[in-house]
Amino acid sequence: MKSKVGDHAQNINNVVTLVSSPAPRIDSETHLVATLKALPGVDAVGVESRVAKLATRSVKTSAKKEALDLAVSMVDLTTLEGADTPQKVRSLCTKAMFPDPRDQSVPAVAAVCVYPDLVALAKDVLKGSTVKVASVATAFPSGRASMKVKLADVEEAVFAGADEIDMVIDRGAFLSGQLGLVYEEIVAVKEACGTAHLKVILETGELVTYDNVRKASWLAMLAGADFIKTSTGKVSVSSTRPVALVMLEAVRDFADQYGQNVGVKVAGGIRASKDAIRYLVLVNETAGSSWLSPDLFRFGASSLLNDLLMQRQKLASGVYVRSDEFSAD
Repeated sequence: MKSKVGDHAQNINNVVTLVSSPAPRIDSETHLVATLKALPGVDAVGVESRVAKLATRSVKTSAKKEALDLAVSMVDLTTLEGADTPQKVRSLCTKAMFPDPRDQSVPAVAAVCVYPDLVALAKDVLKGSTVKVASVATAFPSGRASMKVKLADVEEAVFAGADEIDMVIDRGAFLSGQLGLVYEEIVAVKEACGTAHLKVILETGELVTYDNVRKASWLAMLAGADFIKTSTGKVSVSSTRPVALVMLEAVRDFADQYGQNVGVKVAGGIRASKDAIRYLVLVNETAGSSWLSPDLFRFGASSLLNDLLMQRQKLASGVYVRSDEFSAD
């Protein structure tokens, strides 16, 4: 990474346009399997070595505030608990728009993510802001339900006004080789989304190998994903930087081949500003500076936001504040 984490002001609107052939229409499972089989294998040692090397890169003081602000703008604030209440969602939406009410220079976050039955409420609170409303669907987090139930889940969220849908793939089907089934489900959900953007959650902690992560990434993109996402945050192994590197290589290569830019969302276990900045370095050095935008990279890490705010205030005042000085929502 250069002395700055990309030119944020320029890159927000500088999504690269590539002139290339469109992604192929997959007309059979045989075609899909052949397309995925043609992908190169992942050099696990090389991936982990590169991640370790990039982790030593430092972002100097002059660029750190820019990096922190960029990370704030990429956060999807999320509440996905059975005990979620309307008041909790209202508080979360307020924090999304004004992460630090004492400092109006802090950017709003990218989105608020809730269950489908709370989308309308979030949409109303966020009206007039830049913050998107995202909703999990397709029997989150297991992904184990009939297609009829999964599509009803999506349609409910879209009808309520969701701007983004986070779906989960059927990992059991993927791991048992039913790639056509996984592909067709994504295609059907994409159609049900209408104008809403589709994030496809791979649940990489259950995919076992980097080769499977690459294969699942390409499958999702071929089926029409607008974003590919690491995890639900509900399993013991969530996002890791080596997995993120494999996914970033996939979106870079997909864009090079087909001229279509697909975003990446990392979720689960990202709590510290230093880790967020390491991810930004990884994005810049792998996919390129065009992905340094909330349009193409997100953090699904609500607990990260307060640490970003704390580090930001430390830069301004030279003194650490306690994390509990910020809202716990």
